Amino acid sequence: MAGTSAGTAPPAVPAVRVPRRRGTELTLLVVAVLLSVYGYCAVGLAKNDTVPPGAAGYGAGLGVLALVAHLAVRLRAPYADPLLLPIAVLLNGLGLVLIYRLDLETPHDEAAPAQLIWSTAGVGLFIAAVLFLRDHRVLQRYAYLSVVTALVLMIVPIFFPAVNGARIWIRIGGFSIQPGEFAKILLAVFFASYLAANRNALAYTGRTLWRFKRLQLPTGRVLGPIVAIWLLSVGVLVLERDLGTSLLFFGLFVILLYVATGRIGWIAVGLLLAALGAFAVGSLEPHVHSRVEDWLHPFASIDAGRGPNQLAQSLFAFAAGGMLGTGLGLGHSILIGFAAKSDFILATAGEELGLSGLCAIFLLYALLVERGFRAGLALRDTFGRLLAIGLASILALQVFVIAGGVMGLIPLTGMAMPFLAQGGSSVVTNWIMVALLIRVSDSARSQPVPAPAEAE
Repeated sequence: MAGTSAGTAPPAVPAVRVPRRRGTELTLLVVAVLLSVYGYCAVGLAKNDTVPPGAAGYGAGLGVLALVAHLAVRLRAPYADPLLLPIAVLLNGLGLVLIYRLDLETPHDEAAPAQLIWSTAGVGLFIAAVLFLRDHRVLQRYAYLSVVTALVLMIVPIFFPAVNGARIWIRIGGFSIQPGEFAKILLAVFFASYLAANRNALAYTGRTLWRFKRLQLPTGRVLGPIVAIWLLSVGVLVLERDLGTSLLFFGLFVILLYVATGRIGWIAVGLLLAALGAFAVGSLEPHVHSRVEDWLHPFASIDAGRGPNQLAQSLFAFAAGGMLGTGLGLGHSILIGFAAKSDFILATAGEELGLSGLCAIFLLYALLVERGFRAGLALRDTFGRLLAIGLASILALQVFVIAGGVMGLIPLTGMAMPFLAQGGSSVVTNWIMVALLIRVSDSARSQPVPAPAEAE
């Protein structure tokens, strides 16, 4: 037969969609729940030589939460990345195990039941977000409402008493909440919206700086918001004495600024401004300065005859864990003190699971961040791309800042390790971020892509 005549358009290449892989997600969820239940039982066997009486209830509760979340994803986000939800369930389950393990050392102060309730609330909000937020682009309409709400949430704790030297909590009776945890999501929405609308102006270079032709800055109208964000981050650090929140907000903005414009110079400017602000406040603000001193001289309290401080105890815990760890329930990280279940919970993981277990936890975080980046890069709309990368960057920055602090790499910040540490506000916001990543991932993976052309 004769071939296609000249002038006739070639046949259109059919489009295909990425496989849904919901069965893969369900299988991984079963593995995540079983691993969490195994850890729970291992703690009981190590401490009391018997399986904890609540093991069945714990496994059933975690399994039901995971199953309902899976059904919501299967119904409303069928093309979402199959790794996001199982990783979140496994990290949350491991966090509950570690908190329960530390509760056994402090029977007068049990945190695991409250953490389970907050985790349930977080999964509930995850399900609501997946079911009712049908398109992530709707959030772009509320950019300025988001930033105003975020500013209010950051300012309110200033009027409440400081807790452990920092003003980041709102405590009313027995109820406490950390508004800054919710503010980070709202700021991510605002940054993504602002940069998506102004990325061309930000990429435009204005006047050169003195005689250095390669060092060019945008116009003052465009540079103004950058300076304002820097001043805001320093202001939060000064008023709330919260180094971690300041670094997180400013780091988030610099990362998104680089992604939106592609200009490496923004990273250099951001690092310079952050370093100047941290140095100034670390030198002048007593609470932050004391943390810097503890970081520089972690064993000074031992030399002075006062015994090890929290950072020194944390370093001892990591050293005691070795390569394989002492085993769940067999460590002594409770000696760290009041922050063992929150700021320093990673030390318990390092001591009882060892370097191998710690690397596995970091690998889970790395996968969670990588899948968020992948979803963002696959999207065609700029807002969704920046939102996904921003949310993934929040998780990455938190893990770096917290792990660096408890390992003595950087000064302590007082933030909560995502999903692992005790903290209701933290676990709820982490679940909301995973829900938004699920929604963005579904949009990215449901986009038809051209099928590969067959060889003739």
